[in-house]
Amino acid sequence: MYKHFIRPLLFLFNAEKAHDLTLGLLAFFSKIPGFRTLVRLIYAHNSPGMAREVFGIRFPNPIGLAGGLDKNGEHYNQLSDFGFGFIEIGSLTPKPQEGNPGPRLFRDIPDKAIINHMGINNKGVKNAIAHLKAEHPEVIVAANIASNASTGRNDIPNDFLYCFSMLYDFVDMFVINISCPNVNGITDLQDVAYLSDFMDKLLDNRMAMDNYKPVLVKISPDLPREQLDDLLDYCLRSGVDGVVAGNTTKSRDKLTLSSAQIEKIGPGGLSGAPLFRKNLALVSYVHEKTKGRLPIIGVGGIMSPEDAESMIEAGADLVEIYTGFIYEGPDLVKKIKQSLDTQKDIKQ
Repeated sequence: MYKHFIRPLLFLFNAEKAHDLTLGLLAFFSKIPGFRTLVRLIYAHNSPGMAREVFGIRFPNPIGLAGGLDKNGEHYNQLSDFGFGFIEIGSLTPKPQEGNPGPRLFRDIPDKAIINHMGINNKGVKNAIAHLKAEHPEVIVAANIASNASTGRNDIPNDFLYCFSMLYDFVDMFVINISCPNVNGITDLQDVAYLSDFMDKLLDNRMAMDNYKPVLVKISPDLPREQLDDLLDYCLRSGVDGVVAGNTTKSRDKLTLSSAQIEKIGPGGLSGAPLFRKNLALVSYVHEKTKGRLPIIGVGGIMSPEDAESMIEAGADLVEIYTGFIYEGPDLVKKIKQSLDTQKDIKQ
């Protein structure tokens, strides 16, 4: 139904309008008595054997929704009805920000890809907290946090500490976004000499909290291996609980778009099917480099159950989808879980 009816209608709109329309309709229909129950009945497929304990948290299943779809932290419960084991909200910044000028979100339909130059547009951390207070999460929530684009370099650590402290009592875990390619300077945070300046403070801040919340670092597939090695070494010795591998890429390799089309779209992070092999290699590298001591959330280009299985076989403890959810629809979540369940039974 989604691929033959709903998706063609949504794709009549530009990508950003379709995104906003989808979430608006989901919020509207979720207020109708019985709607959410019906969605859960259609898409739920959990079994006790599918649960995973990672970072000290028991996940009902290993499939999560990646950051960027529920960027304001307003739809986590409704989205969880489609069968996700956890939802990543954000990126959230201390102050609301508009992001980059539009158009800034583009579909590459032949390649099953999306190119975005959003610039971490969001309503700010206080808006997310208001929703988290008003609508208690029925799902494990990871908060993806970042600094405001207008924040000076020396004050960036304060942005992360502010978001971390404000959200701590309302979410289950954190993803530190240091790899978004759409905000000038943010990828510089992947340099360990700078990263340690604010991550050490953030991790020290966690020690003063009553409850332990896992902290993960989101890394880029474009990071040079030498720099990645330094970052992983830091994560292992600092108390970082894991990594999200990876983010979108600036690369335009293997796209069927013409050079003129690529130039017209302009800069931005690429997600979707063309990213899969690159991020799969990243997951495998991180797993081997850390000898499995650093838990991994594998994300990037997962468009099928086979892709999810490959990520897990490469070393991912959990996986996330985003662009696959857009192109394949919510049924993808159920198909992945059914496939993982079948594989588990075969191995037993």
